[in-house]
Amino acid sequence: MNESNSNQRDKQFATKLIHFGAEVDKTTGASSVPIYQASTFHHHDIFNPPEYDYSRSGNPTRQALEDYITLLEGGTRGFAFGSGMAAISAALMLLSAGEHIIVTEDVYGGTYRLLTTVLTRFNIESTFVDMTNFDAVRDALQPNTKAILMETPSNPTLKITDIALVAGWAKEHGLITMLDNTFMTPYHQRPIELGVDLVLHSATKFLGGHSDVLAGLVVAADESLGRRVKQLQNGIGAVLGPQDSWLLMRGMKTLQARMEHSERSAHKLAHWLSSQSEVAQVYYPGLEDHPGRAIHEKQSAGYGAVVSFDVGSGERAKAVLSRVKLPIVAVSLGAVESILSYPAMMSHAAMPKEVRHERGITDGLLRYSVGLEDIDDLIADLEQALRF
Repeated sequence: MNESNSNQRDKQFATKLIHFGAEVDKTTGASSVPIYQASTFHHHDIFNPPEYDYSRSGNPTRQALEDYITLLEGGTRGFAFGSGMAAISAALMLLSAGEHIIVTEDVYGGTYRLLTTVLTRFNIESTFVDMTNFDAVRDALQPNTKAILMETPSNPTLKITDIALVAGWAKEHGLITMLDNTFMTPYHQRPIELGVDLVLHSATKFLGGHSDVLAGLVVAADESLGRRVKQLQNGIGAVLGPQDSWLLMRGMKTLQARMEHSERSAHKLAHWLSSQSEVAQVYYPGLEDHPGRAIHEKQSAGYGAVVSFDVGSGERAKAVLSRVKLPIVAVSLGAVESILSYPAMMSHAAMPKEVRHERGITDGLLRYSVGLEDIDDLIADLEQALRF
């Protein structure tokens, strides 16, 4: 992390989003980070190589983004990848053959697929546990356990893990802790401050915020782990290009404004859904009856903009999906437009049906990512979709 970013640490979050160290180009005074569309860099003096030599290893535009997310998360080094799954894959490559990881049971479907169909070929074992039950986490420890991967709130049932409790226990056992912070973003939740070693993001979602860029980010809490991730990033090569890095930075500047608006709307939507007879269950940590609300409030500054709800059956869920007019029906979340997703056939399609059901991801479950539309319009639209 460069000195300019270091000097920004004492600023308020909204200020950091705009003044992150590379907001003004030092050479020209331009008010936007330049896009260095170059694959390689000239060595003016072969005995004194330049800071950047090849864009897989480092690019000035990508570096500005990596310093930006490092500042926001309060880490020491950040890394940008071509997608969220590329970021998660690189982090999991810290494990070696014969080692074991403990994972949140209702983790994102792509992460589940990676762990159960790819990493198993390298003899890396996973145990999926309900991390709302700390005893289950402790019971999953094996002699070859090396890491813990948390997702809180989890996707899509929004279960809450006590981050500090798990991270403290993991440190006692010498385990690396990783946390997918996609839903909360550093605006609401900063896991490194709670003892987590690696923070992961699908930056495609709330950080980018406009459904126009695919990206993943990793932030390391300490320099030693950061060096290991850098070696993996350079070795694997799944880096984010300069144009996408620039586009992501542009989206991140409005993160707080977008999150505040969407969260207010999500809170209203969750309460409205709770009063509807057609809805069997609502999942949102801001609801008074959410079992993890107290823990969530201890570790997060807000409840987020994702609401999941169960309409009772797959047939009813598909009918709602076919009747809504305002949210786009799509994979993904965290955009300016509202997105209604069907986990059973979208985000968690890679998870076998019986496994999904064990984790509460039923055929009637829908996930609503609330955007920037007027919430009364969104509710009116959902109301007509539910009445059939």
